[in-house]
Amino acid sequence: MFRRWLAIFKKDTLMDKAYKRSFEMLDITREMYLEAKESLRHKEDTKIKIDIYDLDSEINKFEREVRRNVFNYLAVSGGERLTSGLILVSIIIDIERIGDYTKNIVELALNHPGKLYGGKFEEKLVKVEEAVDDSFVQTKECFQVGDSQKAREFLRNYVWVNRVCDESLFGLVRQEDKSIESGDAVALALYFRWLKRINSHLRNIATSVVNPFDRIGFMPEEK
Repeated sequence: MFRRWLAIFKKDTLMDKAYKRSFEMLDITREMYLEAKESLRHKEDTKIKIDIYDLDSEINKFEREVRRNVFNYLAVSGGERLTSGLILVSIIIDIERIGDYTKNIVELALNHPGKLYGGKFEEKLVKVEEAVDDSFVQTKECFQVGDSQKAREFLRNYVWVNRVCDESLFGLVRQEDKSIESGDAVALALYFRWLKRINSHLRNIATSVVNPFDRIGFMPEEK
């Protein structure tokens, strides 16, 4: 199904431009994520190499551009290809939300003194961070070529991420590691929650490669 929509994107100038813009948005949000993680977890100071607010503004501008292009495309083509336009709009909304959560992590880094260490939860946190980073790469690859098999495999391989984020967050609430100070506990809880949300939005994008429009955001049904 997605390969048919992909063919539609590539046939029309407006849709092709909107489709390619979504890749740029994914690249920008990944850059934001990596810089946010670096600042929060590996730096003693609060300096950020990139202007996260300028990048967030660029993401918002791209989202409006994609919506405009999709609308103009549908206005000309009519309802015949409505689904392909709705899918693209759905995807760029997910990307825009990733940018928002990444900006939240930067603001957390700017207000947290020193490096954030996870204590008892450090090993799980590192695994989640690595999984989210890889999810950016795999989501873009699946979406670019419309590879449903690769998308299914990716969704299966990282189904554990949200569960681990929730377990760790509630472990912090239960004070399972009493050596973690209150400020760090709050920061870790927020960080786990935002990593979960970024991961969820990346998964939503990947499901668009596998599922029909009404099931975007849900795990693929077993064949």
